[in-house]
Amino acid sequence: MTVTTMSTTDVEVGTGTLPEVPDPSAVAPKDARALSKVFFQQLTVLEEGTHEYQYARNTLIEMNMSLVRYAAGRFRHRGDEMEDIVQVGMIGLIKAIDRFELSREVEFTTFAVPYIVGEIKRFFRDTSWAVHVPRRLQEARVELAKATEELSTRLGRMPTVKELAELMSLTEEEVTEARLASNGYNSSSLDAALGGEEENGDASLADYIGSEDPAMELVEDFHALAPLLGGLDERDRRIIHLRFVEELTQAQIGERLGCSQMHVSRLLSRTLKRLREGMLADSS
Repeated sequence: MTVTTMSTTDVEVGTGTLPEVPDPSAVAPKDARALSKVFFQQLTVLEEGTHEYQYARNTLIEMNMSLVRYAAGRFRHRGDEMEDIVQVGMIGLIKAIDRFELSREVEFTTFAVPYIVGEIKRFFRDTSWAVHVPRRLQEARVELAKATEELSTRLGRMPTVKELAELMSLTEEEVTEARLASNGYNSSSLDAALGGEEENGDASLADYIGSEDPAMELVEDFHALAPLLGGLDERDRRIIHLRFVEELTQAQIGERLGCSQMHVSRLLSRTLKRLREGMLADSS
């Protein structure tokens, strides 16, 4: 966009004391600062919701769009569409206009830029995470990165969780939680190639997800076995526990229960048969 320079003397005065700006977006930044003061003065006396009020507010927005582009330029490296960043920055500009007061005795540009940058940063914070992470953990991740860099430089090595906790005034559990939350910031495509071309070739993560896991069969068996074990009497459950959890021999179990090894063998065989029949019946 070609920006032209205007002086306040070039501005036509419409009805009342409100200047008319033919093309607010074409006003040079230097002139926009001077004109903004005039429009802010009018906003204090105009009634909100009137045509004049909306004209003054909209003109202020258009005249100061260069602030948004300036602030958005600092985030070009993020890789997001620049138009999206500018749109988010406009929200910050509008908030700044609605909250600015001439009595602050500060330039509007000085007041507005933190609002614009803050809105853009909030956009990245809320949309750049691969999974939903609570805001307090998102903020803790940023502080963790700063603390890690500071201590690494100071100590010449990676800091421990305890050292990070002391610097950040957090508990070790909170530091660990922030570290885990950092894993949610980025994600990889299932089709992305895994590292080590010679070892994996063109294999991707998707090639490994969904493959048969032998351990899953055990999980299913344990799930089916649990209610069957719950149906045993206390003596039979104790024998199962002593044999397969404490891994005692039948003779040792007999000594615990005060009976012969042969009797333990019969009880164990009967119980296992009952459990086996129950498992087969459940799977049929």
